[in-house]
Amino acid sequence: MSVDPQISRMTAPGIIARKGGEPIVCLTSYHSHTAALVDPFCDLLLVGDSLGMVMYGMQSTIGVTLEQMKLHGAAVVRGSKKSLVVVDMPFGTFEESPQVAYRNASYLMRETGCGAIKLEGGAPMGETIRFLTDRGIPVVAHIGLMPQQLNTLGGFKSQGRKEGDRERLINDAKAVQESGAFAVVLEGILEPIAAEITQILDIPTIGIGASSQCDGQILVMEDMLGLNPWVPKFVKKFGALGDHIARAAEEYAKEVKSRTFPAEEHVYRAKKK
Repeated sequence: MSVDPQISRMTAPGIIARKGGEPIVCLTSYHSHTAALVDPFCDLLLVGDSLGMVMYGMQSTIGVTLEQMKLHGAAVVRGSKKSLVVVDMPFGTFEESPQVAYRNASYLMRETGCGAIKLEGGAPMGETIRFLTDRGIPVVAHIGLMPQQLNTLGGFKSQGRKEGDRERLINDAKAVQESGAFAVVLEGILEPIAAEITQILDIPTIGIGASSQCDGQILVMEDMLGLNPWVPKFVKKFGALGDHIARAAEEYAKEVKSRTFPAEEHVYRAKKK
């Protein structure tokens, strides 16, 4: 059986080519139907480990498992056509050694069909990023505010305010680029530092709560849609679906209680013989 060689999806080289050009549009996605809805407007869909908090009500991303990432990653790949799908490496699946990271990253790519993985960490993860990229696994790095390190950071705090932060963050950015990452997420980094990193690097930066000067932006979809009761200060709500869903549920409950649901025209009836 022959295979059509044409690749319609965005790829890692395609993302790199956008450096300094048209901004890269990214959103998180965790299920097939939302992936299908936003795919036409995005360049990259991230199956983030934020699904632990968004989908499962966890207090942090720490409890997310590899199997959860596999199931949600596969769903997003099935629902999308053109975006590059990137799947997060959850806590505890890549830190031990480059070999362990490769085993888990290759499992995610094989089982989901995604085009790349993302992992948190700067200079300390350089060896692992190089090990993965040398073996054909495209990597998006993630520096600054790293949710998987919440317990050591002491909470969701912006990065760049302390003495030495600027030098550390720039060194992290340079290290992940030199190790082979094709893009880097800058989360919660003060705007002047994020803008400086963007100017220094040859690979695209994707901001979340960072500078508008980044090469792209990413938001958690449910935050963007107004589905979460609390969102970070930097998030602009582009929708109010939470209120809409609550109103719809209220109207449904009223009809059920008044015995007017389902409406006569929506009831299946046996055919007359």
